[in-house]
Amino acid sequence: MGTGYPIIEAVDLGKRFGSFTAVDNVSFRVEQGEFFGLLGPNGAGKTSIIRMMYGFSPLSSGSMKVFDLDISSGWRIIRSRIGVCQQENTLDPDLSVENNLLVFAGYYRMSRKKAVQRTSDLLDFFALNHKRKAQVSQLSGGMARRLMLARSLINEPSLVILDEPTTGLDPQSRHQVWDKLRDLRSRGLTLVLTTHYMEEAANLCHRLIIMDKGRILVQGSPDELIREYAGTSIVEVENPGPDIISFIREKNIRHEELVNRLIVYTDDPDSLGRVIRERFCPKKCIFRNGTLEDVFLRLTGRELRE
Repeated sequence: MGTGYPIIEAVDLGKRFGSFTAVDNVSFRVEQGEFFGLLGPNGAGKTSIIRMMYGFSPLSSGSMKVFDLDISSGWRIIRSRIGVCQQENTLDPDLSVENNLLVFAGYYRMSRKKAVQRTSDLLDFFALNHKRKAQVSQLSGGMARRLMLARSLINEPSLVILDEPTTGLDPQSRHQVWDKLRDLRSRGLTLVLTTHYMEEAANLCHRLIIMDKGRILVQGSPDELIREYAGTSIVEVENPGPDIISFIREKNIRHEELVNRLIVYTDDPDSLGRVIRERFCPKKCIFRNGTLEDVFLRLTGRELRE
């Protein structure tokens, strides 16, 4: 049943550190049951927004409501209803897997009986029951990340904030985490995700925003953004000659000219692809679908960020 209000509503949100503006008049909404992504290069302002979202960092300007409560005055209630899975491993190495959950449940003044039941349910859900008595130091990276997710759910939150939840995991572990997040999504939980993995955002998010330098560049569903900013089909040409570059420019086709590489974005892969293949690609051309990573790089640039 709907709440009648967005789970998160930010209006002209601002965050400044002295003369530096980390978040610059950002507005967005997250609806109930939505899996919402915050994407951007390092320094885009994502972490600042996340920290304001759960009351860790005060707003410099604008407003933010979570569960229709003002974050500035209602943060105690808000914190009791959210779960946060941080990027850093903050599990207690001196406790067992089971006790990491039981101790955390105590922070919410949960009864012992309920804490034991929640712990058992979450260990089952995240396939960690066989490690119940193990020390955290004995867990693989994927298991530790699943335990972090389990801990963020101990209080039965209505909103879960996931800050780069699969960073550093191998592909198998990453896909295991994705499966669990999809399951949570299917149950109607509202989730907010920050990630540097574009495939992750495209697979999980209903809707997302891409930020840079404290501002929102675009927002929409992954498919909408791919269609609008990358096209449904991509042609990559290595060491392009002047003839194909002239052809693409004359036809006013969306493209990027990189060092020793030409990237062509198109919604008409059959006719354009055939022309490029027959006239300009005697050797090395790559034909592929457009991706969210193409959108991200077109909007935020390809230079290294320090």
